[in-house]
Amino acid sequence: MKWRKIWSIRRWVHVFKRLPGLLFSSRVPWSDKLLLLVPAALYWVLPDVLPFIPIDDMAVTLLLMNWFVDRVERRNPSLR
Repeated sequence: MKWRKIWSIRRWVHVFKRLPGLLFSSRVPWSDKLLLLVPAALYWVLPDVLPFIPIDDMAVTLLLMNWFVDRVERRNPSLR
């Protein structure tokens, strides 16, 4: 993924529109859903595991959301 894409408002609108549908879709495997939910939940619950990294919980969650939508759309072109 290109850094230019991460800073794009259009990309984030796309991510926020697609994320709920992909999370609740029966066509997306649970393993893909868990790749988003488990790391995000662990980072929110255990933020002191990486105390010297100045990244906020929301930033990590947003990056995971972006990665998840990109991954699912690449693996399942019919979900676009």
